[in-house]
Amino acid sequence: MDQIISTIGTTIDGVVKNPVVQFTAQVIAIYIVVIWLAAAYWAFRDMQLRTENPILPYLTAAFIIVFSPIAFLAAIIVYRIIRPQEKIGDVYERNLAEEALLAEVEAVSSCPACLRRVNDEWIICPSCRTRLKRVCPNCSRLVGLDWSLCAWCGKDFERRDVAAATAGQLAGVPPVPSIAPRQSRVTQGGRVRGPRQVKPASDALPER
Repeated sequence: MDQIISTIGTTIDGVVKNPVVQFTAQVIAIYIVVIWLAAAYWAFRDMQLRTENPILPYLTAAFIIVFSPIAFLAAIIVYRIIRPQEKIGDVYERNLAEEALLAEVEAVSSCPACLRRVNDEWIICPSCRTRLKRVCPNCSRLVGLDWSLCAWCGKDFERRDVAAATAGQLAGVPPVPSIAPRQSRVTQGGRVRGPRQVKPASDALPER
C-alpha cells in the first residue's frame, strides 16, 4: 500500500515538475490576472458613462479588485445588478427629444379667444370669428395686430390703428377704419368753398 502511494506521489511530482506543465500553469495564471484587471477597468469605464460623480468609477474598480482574481466574476455579476440602467448619453438624448416635442407643441398656433388650432396664414378664426392678423396696406403681407410697423416693407402703422386692432382682437370685432375729414370743394366759378356748415336751429318762437 505504501509502495502504491509512493508511486502515485512520484508520478504527480514528475507531472508538476514537467516544464511544459509549469509553463501552461503560468500562462493560465497570467491570463486570469489580465482578465481580472480588465474587468476592473471595464467597470471603471462603464460607471463613467452612467454617472457624473467622479468618485464612483474608482470605487467600482476597487470593488472588482478586492474580490481577487478568483472571485471577480461574482463581483461583476453584483455590479451589473446594482449599476444605473441608463447611460448619461441616453438620458441626454431622451431629454432633448422631450424638449423638441414640447417646442413643437408650443409652436402650434392657437386662437387667443377659443384656443383652437389655427393656421399661420389665417386672418380670422373660422370658429369664433376673432381677428388674428391683418394685411399690410403697402406690401399686402400678413402682419400681427400689435405690430407698430411692417417687418417686411417697413411701413409705419399709426398707433391708433394698432390700438384699435388690438382691441378688436380681444373683442372679436374687426377694427373700424378711420374717416378722413371732408375736403374743400371747388365750385364752377372757380371759388373754393369750405366744408358745408350746419346752422344751429333757432330756439326763438315766430312772432304773431
